Amino acid sequence: MKGEKNIYRKNFSLIIAFIVLITVSLIVAVIIAYNLTAKYVENEFASKKIEVLEQTIKPYYDFFEIKIPEITSYQGFLDSTSAANYSATVFRSYPFVRRVLFYDIQIGKPAAKPPVHNIEGIWVKAIYRYKLKRGSVSGLKDITSVYESDFKEMAAKLGNFIAVADTARVPTQDEIFKTFYDVKPDKISYLNIPRREDIKNYRALFNNKQSPAFYKQNMMTFLLDAHMLNVKNSHPELYQQVTIQPVVYDPLDVEGGKIFTEVPLPGAFSNFKLYFSSASSHLKREIDRRFLPIGGIVLMIYFFLLLISWLIFRNLNINLKVFKLQYDFINNFTHEFKTPVSVIKIAGSNLRGDAELSERQRRHYGKILDEEADKLNDLMNKLLSFTQLENRSINVHREEINLKSFVKGYIDTFKIKYPDFNLSYEIEGVDHFYSDQVLLGSVFQNLMENAYKYSHPGKKELAIHIKQEKHKLVFAFADKGIGMAKAEQGDVFKKFYRIENQYNQNGSVGLGLAFCKELVNFMGGDISVNSKINEGSTFVVTLPLEN
Repeated sequence: MKGEKNIYRKNFSLIIAFIVLITVSLIVAVIIAYNLTAKYVENEFASKKIEVLEQTIKPYYDFFEIKIPEITSYQGFLDSTSAANYSATVFRSYPFVRRVLFYDIQIGKPAAKPPVHNIEGIWVKAIYRYKLKRGSVSGLKDITSVYESDFKEMAAKLGNFIAVADTARVPTQDEIFKTFYDVKPDKISYLNIPRREDIKNYRALFNNKQSPAFYKQNMMTFLLDAHMLNVKNSHPELYQQVTIQPVVYDPLDVEGGKIFTEVPLPGAFSNFKLYFSSASSHLKREIDRRFLPIGGIVLMIYFFLLLISWLIFRNLNINLKVFKLQYDFINNFTHEFKTPVSVIKIAGSNLRGDAELSERQRRHYGKILDEEADKLNDLMNKLLSFTQLENRSINVHREEINLKSFVKGYIDTFKIKYPDFNLSYEIEGVDHFYSDQVLLGSVFQNLMENAYKYSHPGKKELAIHIKQEKHKLVFAFADKGIGMAKAEQGDVFKKFYRIENQYNQNGSVGLGLAFCKELVNFMGGDISVNSKINEGSTFVVTLPLEN
């Protein structure tokens, strides 16, 4: 079997090589997956800041695009009281608005002494300053000129718009933003948008400077505080800390092991930025968390491939064992046939010879031919019976068996066949038994033959013990033979299996015990063995006790 061993080693080496390959692949895959995960988290750290910015600055956009244009709906008729009410709604909804300046503007010739804030017919009647104080809005008429520049810029843009505006169409969004908005750091000024009819009237008023008529416009300036924005960190797994800092903020003493990024705030908060920082360990925990399911999937694939490798190896191992069993079976079966055939051929040649044979010689050769023919017939019958059992083509003919007579009959037969075979039996608690006498006899014959065959000379002993246990009948065949290793006890009932020993070199094809197992299973029972090397074996047959 040198070739078979080489094949086994070759297949085993291939399996080991495959396991090494998938293990190396697993390590490489884990390293690549971890590095890609780390790179992905680093990219998200740099890109997800835009989402945090959008969530943080959303109230500012709502204020700029929705709340401020509400001033236009008053069409210039805001007064100090309604302006205070409007400011109260602003302070409640937008805490980053710290103060509101309300300009009560008139367009036309002043009735008396020209006011301080007067730009070519656009002048300020009064300025009111509002702020939130102890939960309520506090209003104060402002007589200072601190914010005169804001009014002048807005008045100049309004005057230019009145002069050149096309009153046949609605102004574009770009014209509205350039004329009626003034966005500066920490400050937004807004002038209500006049209707096209109002623009015509303003233009006519400017052309007729002696007209005593005048029109009202409202202007508001909102003073903002970026630090009052509510920072909404929508990605705490990436950013440990998000703060609002001046644009020029650039700390020199950045703590070691920290990662940071930043993004500028838009519009009136352009002097500030969102500053993001995280400890390296914080990002590493996020990398590990995201890598965990990926690593789990990779490990599952690895163990799946290992399972496949084990199944392939087991299948190869089983196939090699089957190959060895079949190889041994063919060799032994050939030997079993070859020996009697050779003896028959020699005896036949002697009978055909020219020499005269005595009556004694003829009887001797006849006996040889008869015995060898019986051996061949017994071997063929055993193979045929085995096939019939496997195909379930034999019927069980149950009949009443007198156990004492049945056992004694086989003991007497084997004592005649093997005079040195020491046989004994004991029956407890049962006299009769219903079963197939032929099938049960085959079991007895095979187990008794094995007990004699695999025992040392001078120690060929077998004790048969029969007893009833509940609804079962137990047959125990205990010999004092050579025994067998525990590792082989589970294989002795397999077809073609032969234990390698000095008593098994010739004449066995490995069918005896397998045949017994098939017989016992066919009769609805079970067979097992308990054995120790050089102490003997006990075969236990359990059959159902049926009436």
